[in-house]
Amino acid sequence: METHPHPTLINPSELFDPSPYGFSHSISVESPFRMCFISGQSGGQGIAHALADDFRSQVQQALKNVKTVLQSHSMRFEDIVKITLLIVDHNEEKLEIWTEEANKVWKQSFLPTSTLIPVTKLALPGMLFEIDAIAVKS
Repeated sequence: METHPHPTLINPSELFDPSPYGFSHSISVESPFRMCFISGQSGGQGIAHALADDFRSQVQQALKNVKTVLQSHSMRFEDIVKITLLIVDHNEEKLEIWTEEANKVWKQSFLPTSTLIPVTKLALPGMLFEIDAIAVKS
């Protein structure tokens, strides 16, 4: 069976170091490979989608939800190459919380590329955070 390299992280030296902010500038992949596109996961817990009142708890639960989806595809956080974050009433405190939680799951060893979009509200009342992802596995 022919093997293909794992995605390659590239953080050009001409750009700022994104690692303190929980992401990498770019990732390249070789095909053939499997790609998994993960729809926006909120901080809702379980089938009832129970939402905690605080931002950190919702971020933690959203990451658990992403992990659940990844595991169903035999994938891991390290397979994620791109995320999009939606943060209600975004501010520096929420960015710090996100960065702390991102570093717990990615451990700064393989941070995905990222786009953060501040929003005024999300799909359901009480939702404070949402993350979608693209994962690739050869």
